[in-house]
Amino acid sequence: MPSPSRWQIIRATRLIDGTGAPPVADPTVAIRDGRIHRVAAGAPPTGLWPPDAPVLNLQGHTLLPGLIDAHVHLVLPGDGTPFETTVREPDGVLTLLAAANARRSLCAGITSLRDCGGMRESTLDLRRTQRLGYVLAPRLHLCGRPITITGGHCWYFGGEADGPEGMRAMVRRLLKSGVDYIKIMASGGGTVGTMPWRPSYTAEELRAAVLEAHRFGRRVGVHSLCAEATRHVLAAGADHIEHAHFLVDPSGRQEFEPDVADAIARAGTPVTTTLSVGHYVIRALEPLEDRSPEDQAVLDRWRRMLADNMDQARRLRSAGVRLIAGTDAGWRYTPFDGLVTEMELLAEAGATAQEAIAAATSLAATAMGIESETGALREGLAADIIAVPGDPLANLDVLRRPSMVMFQGTYVDRGPEAPVPAIR
Repeated sequence: MPSPSRWQIIRATRLIDGTGAPPVADPTVAIRDGRIHRVAAGAPPTGLWPPDAPVLNLQGHTLLPGLIDAHVHLVLPGDGTPFETTVREPDGVLTLLAAANARRSLCAGITSLRDCGGMRESTLDLRRTQRLGYVLAPRLHLCGRPITITGGHCWYFGGEADGPEGMRAMVRRLLKSGVDYIKIMASGGGTVGTMPWRPSYTAEELRAAVLEAHRFGRRVGVHSLCAEATRHVLAAGADHIEHAHFLVDPSGRQEFEPDVADAIARAGTPVTTTLSVGHYVIRALEPLEDRSPEDQAVLDRWRRMLADNMDQARRLRSAGVRLIAGTDAGWRYTPFDGLVTEMELLAEAGATAQEAIAAATSLAATAMGIESETGALREGLAADIIAVPGDPLANLDVLRRPSMVMFQGTYVDRGPEAPVPAIR
């Protein structure tokens, strides 16, 4: 990726800074060496940057922070290919798939990705190629392989560990490989043969991993699809919960437990919602005219699960739980440019448009521990900026059509169908 110009100026009709603050009218953003130097409202001040600095005028547009998808799986295709089929591919193929998925996200205005589990070192290899300048990708926040019990959810990725000592050893192994955070599977999931309605690890095992990660300054995110697993996660002191569902049996039936929601809220632990998974499964299967009995059963199950998940998101929000936007991109039919769908689903669950934007910007950055780098349009942060036509507070759908994407102060070349805007 080319180096940013020393000075760049962007003007627009409004600015939403990602923190929930009121929009700024007629903003000017000055960028110096890839970072936000100044955000001003009204007539641009004089004397604060060179008069010949290049200016991009985007009248009729809204400026926002680059979006953050807080839950993706870069090595999965998101096209309905069974998980067990994809993981048979060589690691090199999966790394190239990850690169394609990462670029698709960036072109959609998603400038940071939190990957929640990949095959062995594949995502770390992707970041290495990014740093060498060989691939165009967003900021990557990586856990490497997720930790799971022997034969547990995503065991194919190579992170099996059992018992407190085994958990500590796996955490150390992952830290050696250069991960940014630790991901643990506290219940079963969509992996064949696992039990999402039951805890996988004991609270003692989880606590051992969390303490070891915290000892070395790393946060811990934990996948949980049942209430008992979530109780274990809270008892262990983990930093982030993925999904927070309430499954009770193999049929996919869920029973919301208000005391668990209250405990999550009291702990201040953020929850990544991943509502998009059910939405995209339903959208893929509903148009099929000759559905097999198996496809019909899957469709019926996901219709029920999405309704339950939406209801639970509403109730978690009402309990005061901090909800973070994450799609689970790559899993089943979930695409890598679908974050706006997740934001719209959050709005259906009761969030305001400002809250949905914050869930995909500043709140996500804070949950990940990268708020000093990105997540808001604030002086000193990286110039991760998107521009969209119209007002996303009136209609979140406009976020699907960014006219400009800037990552770390450089305009992203998204190809001939989305040229970099003219700069004077």
